[in-house]
Amino acid sequence: MRTTTAQRVATALTALALLAGTAACGGSTENGTQVECTLDDCTITFPREGRPEVSVLGVDATLLEAGDDSVRLEVAGQEVSLDVGTETQVAGFTAGLERLTDTEAVVVLKR
Repeated sequence: MRTTTAQRVATALTALALLAGTAACGGSTENGTQVECTLDDCTITFPREGRPEVSVLGVDATLLEAGDDSVRLEVAGQEVSLDVGTETQVAGFTAGLERLTDTEAVVVLKR
């Protein structure tokens, strides 16, 4: 059976639509962590209570401690401290602390 150009285009567009639908994901975990991801980065909103953990971009990220203006994270088994508004390299990723409130810590993890 021969495939026409129109069929190939339709197949390609369907594949792109499916990829676009899965490229951006979001949701929450059972520990209350909110996650919004694209192909290259994730914004993670950790609750300050407990020891919230999430798996994103193929690695585990855990909020170990949250202070007044900084947090201590573990990303892929490596610990890092971040101040609000700063970024640093950890486990092949760029991690940044976007915001820190009384109830949550918002971290961006980029490839």
